[in-house]
Amino acid sequence: MKKLFLILALCLFLAGCAVQDQQTQENQTVANESMQETAEETPAETTGYIDLSPAEAKKLIDENPDIIILDVSPKYDQGHIPGAINYYIGDGSLDDAIPTLDKEATYLVYCHVDSASIGGAQKLVDAGFPNVYRLEGNYAAWVDAGYPVEQ
Repeated sequence: MKKLFLILALCLFLAGCAVQDQQTQENQTVANESMQETAEETPAETTGYIDLSPAEAKKLIDENPDIIILDVSPKYDQGHIPGAINYYIGDGSLDDAIPTLDKEATYLVYCHVDSASIGGAQKLVDAGFPNVYRLEGNYAAWVDAGYPVEQ
């Protein structure tokens, strides 16, 4: 009788483990599908701005003569993309400028580091600017691509 009880208890335990394992697998499948859907979103859907390679940024500049190029770095005087306007994010210049900027214009934001260019692009998006792009790789990528600079 004790052996029968022990076998029955073991069977119930294993059945419970199997059900729990199946639920765990189902939960993992749902989580993986959710992560895959998130990964398939474009950057603009998650950030509100679009990252561009130097070649894409150059094309955007060439095709949009009214584009506003914002250099949000403190190193503007050491070199910048031709026509860029400097609103250094670190001293609040960008925050001060945002109310004066045309929300319907197209903007390309860059810096010398990702954190500042991401922050600058996001500030524009958060203020309601719909046409914001960010230069991937920032100023160094632009220079490495051989595109013109001003000093």
